Amino acid sequence: MTGRLSLGSIEYTRATVTNSEQTIDPFADNVFANDSDSPTGWDAHEVKRRILAQGAALGFDKLAVTDTDLSRAAPDVLSWLKEGFAGEMGYLERHVDKRLQPSLLEPSTCRIVTARMQYLPADTQPIEVLENSDKAYISRYALGRDYHKVLRRRLARLAEQINLTLADTEPRFAFRAFTDSAPVLEKALGEKSGLGWIGKHTLLLDKDAGSWFFLGEIFTNAPLPIDEVEVEDACGKCSACMTVCPTDAIISPHRLDARRCISYLTIEHKSAIPEEFRKPMGNRIYGCDDCQLFCPWNREAPTTTEPDFAVRNGLDSPRLVDLFALSEDAFLALTEGSAMRRIGYAQWQRNIAIALGNSAGGAEVERVLQAGLGRVNAMVDEHIRWALDQLASS
Repeated sequence: MTGRLSLGSIEYTRATVTNSEQTIDPFADNVFANDSDSPTGWDAHEVKRRILAQGAALGFDKLAVTDTDLSRAAPDVLSWLKEGFAGEMGYLERHVDKRLQPSLLEPSTCRIVTARMQYLPADTQPIEVLENSDKAYISRYALGRDYHKVLRRRLARLAEQINLTLADTEPRFAFRAFTDSAPVLEKALGEKSGLGWIGKHTLLLDKDAGSWFFLGEIFTNAPLPIDEVEVEDACGKCSACMTVCPTDAIISPHRLDARRCISYLTIEHKSAIPEEFRKPMGNRIYGCDDCQLFCPWNREAPTTTEPDFAVRNGLDSPRLVDLFALSEDAFLALTEGSAMRRIGYAQWQRNIAIALGNSAGGAEVERVLQAGLGRVNAMVDEHIRWALDQLASS
């Protein structure tokens, strides 16, 4: 039964670093900077220690090392794809061999450094925003700077420093950074390395860190010591995430039908949103956090101190009418440097139209909806008319 809310890249980047991004000073406080301290031979334990220390200096909350064997995860991944639960995300199936065999993505890979970074900004009052139908709810991971850019650059800088340190060693070792935009089975690797366990909502969970964190990886051919840690599944009999899901997308423990998930519908789904999901979407215009908000392990989860993940442009509780009235140029300006820009203007308008149809309504809402007709395309117009019908019948 559907729950209801209650109060209660494969890319190695050397891009310019923003002012808020921590940098590696090659001449100060850098565990790799002192040439006399750099390894002249191969000391796997020392290199791993340095990776973990420098990763922490770059803002990662935890790093670990695992091998590339994902054979335990393969059956679930393949059956999930076969059932069609990926929806329109065809890229997941196209590169499934590389996801399940990391050495196909980066030849000679034998170890993977996994990393996590907290992202939840403090004091964004998510429950209060969800319960105010005139406000827009945006998934908390998207309130700040695009995490792809933040994690990719941090991991790439770490990989670059290690590569430079080991440039003269024999055999030659290489480290390469990935985050989300490459075919990497991140959650399975995170679980295997000991960063947490995969909860019933299919997200990685940790007793202390909860689930409000991003994941990234560094692939290497260096045989680093593996973290032999198996984290206990601590979900127990709790099914809060399944009960509260507005669209019943978690069809069984550890099984998500993405086609029903609001995050998928508002971000990955490009065409008209099926009517059966429009009312349950409420005011969620980009992503959904319900399964995290009501997870007991997130009650005391830490918030981020990373400046790049701080709320931008008041997007933690904006008015729906203000967002819907934006021109395409204004939308692009508002979402510059944000993960939200990837959905484009048409999906933005479509999502907000649905939310306005679920709002308290009023003259201002009806006026902005009417003004939106003909602004984008026929698909958006259909959602606007749906919203106007909803308001007229309420």
